[in-house]
Amino acid sequence: MLNPFVPSPDGLSNHGMLVPAEAVKDQRHRLSVFTRWLDSTDRSWREPDLTAYRDHLLARGLQPTSVAAHLGTIRARYTALLRDNSLRDRLYALTPINSSPADRKAFVDELLQRLRNASDPNAVGLPLVQRQDRPDNTHTRLTATQANTLLAAPGVATLARLRDTTVLATLLCTGLREGELVALDVPDLRQRLGGALAVHVRRGKGARERLVPWGALDWALPILDAWLHAAGIHDGPVFRGFRHRTVRPNRLSVRAVQTILDTYPVVIEGRLTHLNPHDLRRTYARRLYEAGVDLLAISQNLGHTDSQTTLGYIGRLDAGARKPPLIYDFDLRQLNAWQIEPPA
Repeated sequence: MLNPFVPSPDGLSNHGMLVPAEAVKDQRHRLSVFTRWLDSTDRSWREPDLTAYRDHLLARGLQPTSVAAHLGTIRARYTALLRDNSLRDRLYALTPINSSPADRKAFVDELLQRLRNASDPNAVGLPLVQRQDRPDNTHTRLTATQANTLLAAPGVATLARLRDTTVLATLLCTGLREGELVALDVPDLRQRLGGALAVHVRRGKGARERLVPWGALDWALPILDAWLHAAGIHDGPVFRGFRHRTVRPNRLSVRAVQTILDTYPVVIEGRLTHLNPHDLRRTYARRLYEAGVDLLAISQNLGHTDSQTTLGYIGRLDAGARKPPLIYDFDLRQLNAWQIEPPA
């Protein structure tokens, strides 16, 4: 019988086999990190040692929740491969042509079973601590006053500063991810949802499309209009970079959005704090929730499929908000008929 672990030149790189062209950003990142590890350890995609990979990620300092996300993405990819009938054809191509049909079939069946075993969720354990509450400093959520201070920081004196103000206003008023922000085209800014003005996210996380109503936050639209007019943008990407003070036709990069936020730190509890785009997304969720917007509506605006994820963005509520209201009734005057004796 053929040995499934005997290397055979199949012409398929780890990256080419495991990172599909249609992979979304997070999926592509996690699979690419995994394939680089396979390459560096002289492993093939046909022998995914997820236990060793788990230990590698933990040794790099990744939190258990991040490690679980990486392993989940890898397992999902192998599950998709195992459901693809063409995989069996690829594996048959690894076997010597002069082998007997029985040996070739046994080789393929054995390799498929090894892949199933390796990608079994129960094969690699990972102890996780479930946390109901997180300290306030785990993530940043701006108060309304802090958000207003951030919005005022760039000003509009130059075209670049007007652009930065527009970026901040759009993030705070829509809760978009930075990748969704830079993907906006001019027509996306004014679409309709139930007759109301909304921003169109054509491809969000998980390749999901959605519309986010502007509502009372449509005051961001005049800022957007001022930027588009001043930059001479009539169609195509909304947010763009500069070259020699000239607006470029290319989209702004995700990294550039982070650089913009780094330029305008805010003072929180006496400490200068640098923000990231997800901090503004969390701010959007928290401010909407405290304004009384329904949790399901916030989830839909953020593009979440699970309201528990949205609750994580909203964050731990203040003690006052968590105090139960009066939901039962007992007439305490009934106790007046009793003589309460002190304990012995």
